[in-house]
Amino acid sequence: MNHTVYFADKSVIFTSDAPGGECYAVVPADPADLSRAKVTKILESHNCVAIVSADPDAAFRSFAADFTQIEAAGGVVVNDRGEWLMMRRNGRWDLPKGHLECGERIEACAAREIAEETGVCAEPVRPLCRTWHAYYFPKTERWELKRTHWYELRAAACGGLVPQTEEGIETVVWCAPAEAMAHAAGSFPTVRAVLERLETCLSADKKT
Repeated sequence: MNHTVYFADKSVIFTSDAPGGECYAVVPADPADLSRAKVTKILESHNCVAIVSADPDAAFRSFAADFTQIEAAGGVVVNDRGEWLMMRRNGRWDLPKGHLECGERIEACAAREIAEETGVCAEPVRPLCRTWHAYYFPKTERWELKRTHWYELRAAACGGLVPQTEEGIETVVWCAPAEAMAHAAGSFPTVRAVLERLETCLSADKKT
């Protein structure tokens, strides 16, 4: 199974086949030489890195061992007019998400974080996908690897939208799907991946 880890706008994929058609730095996965420091050094001069291994799962586990793993959840809320909920955080379009609390169910985390960050109360409908996001967190002075569980949720298109400004959220809006995809084009690759998955699921619904 292939895995993709995002470092903000850059990505590292763990795969059994070297990708074609895109500009990747291709790195054979030698477990003795596969480290976070090596990969982040390559990312200084490349936007994408492909870790090629006969066992991508094992290569990913070896790499992930260099991080503190964090669980999180978030999602895309669809209202009764078919609009999608998006927000701007620190100058970029984003989707609401946050850390899992002790004893909390992962889908409940998604709903809670959406309510806290946007003011919208929504009910989870189905899981969409999971993403991995790696970053250095100065407050704890450690590298963290966040696994975010993404959901589709439903809510009525009424009630006030309340951006959580203390979290850097500037605005919260309902968008037509095409508008949301246009916003995502200039956002983080994780946001694009989630919205593309939602679009695929909704298209499949129409065919059944």
